[in-house]
Amino acid sequence: MADKAKDEFYTRPPKVGGWQSFKTFLWNSETNQFLGRTFASWAKILLFYVCFYTGLISFFFGLMALFYQTIDFTTPKWQQSSSLIGSNPGLGFRPMPPESHVESTLIWYKITDSNYAAWTTKLDDFLKPYREPDPQYESFVQNCDYDTVDNVDRVCKIDISAWTPCLKDANYNYHTGAPCIFLKLNKIFGWMPEFYNDTEHLPNNMPQDLKNHINDEKKHNPKALNTVWVSCEGENPADVENIGSIQYIPRRGFPGYYFPYKNQKGYLSPIIAIWFEKPASGVLINIECKAWAHNIQHDRAERRGSVHFELMID
Repeated sequence: MADKAKDEFYTRPPKVGGWQSFKTFLWNSETNQFLGRTFASWAKILLFYVCFYTGLISFFFGLMALFYQTIDFTTPKWQQSSSLIGSNPGLGFRPMPPESHVESTLIWYKITDSNYAAWTTKLDDFLKPYREPDPQYESFVQNCDYDTVDNVDRVCKIDISAWTPCLKDANYNYHTGAPCIFLKLNKIFGWMPEFYNDTEHLPNNMPQDLKNHINDEKKHNPKALNTVWVSCEGENPADVENIGSIQYIPRRGFPGYYFPYKNQKGYLSPIIAIWFEKPASGVLINIECKAWAHNIQHDRAERRGSVHFELMID
């Protein structure tokens, strides 16, 4: 009777060492368990995870396939006024100040110290695609003028090789204290400028010298009126006095045959060079450049249609 009562109580398993316990965990010969599970248990759990992750991956790729059906890799879904970019292009200038002065718009250098190299190097990098076009897009590029018929499969070439003195070999004229600043109109997919090609209805706030230029163009080549015009001038009376004469190279604006931008292969944003022939030295000159078209609104605070920068040459 005493032996039977004794058998009814739980008997502690024999105490084993850590290494023996670990070996038993790896393989228990009494229960045929590997890492705490029998082979049948391992097969079931592996089958479950294979089925689960196969279904999950299939679901993911199915959704991705549906998503890609809604994407056009050449045309954005949201364009112009319905997009974040909007339908009013901005105007940019090059060279830009260093990244350490990201909020600055000052172009400043000393001629005597030859420290203009930092600026000319930035221009070298910016103009490299124009100076050395990508050979793979050579068949898509053509020479254009105002008589060129629009071809959706071709883009117009921008040849900067004759833009004297705004050339790499001439240091963009920085060494003479009469530097070149390059302007570019930001790309907006599908945007087409509404040109000021009617000399009778030019805006009142357009500079008089630009109005005179447009009237002269009308007499010599009326087709050239299909241009996004550009004007640069000093912001204040002192700036107007110190800025000196300005030359626009190769012309005073962005020709209409560069528009619209539709993500064409080999397309480069149209640019022009602003050559400051004799700016005053030792003084800060505030400059504002504007692009002119009926559908370009100027907003200095939002940087729309215009760009502001300062020039100082010591």
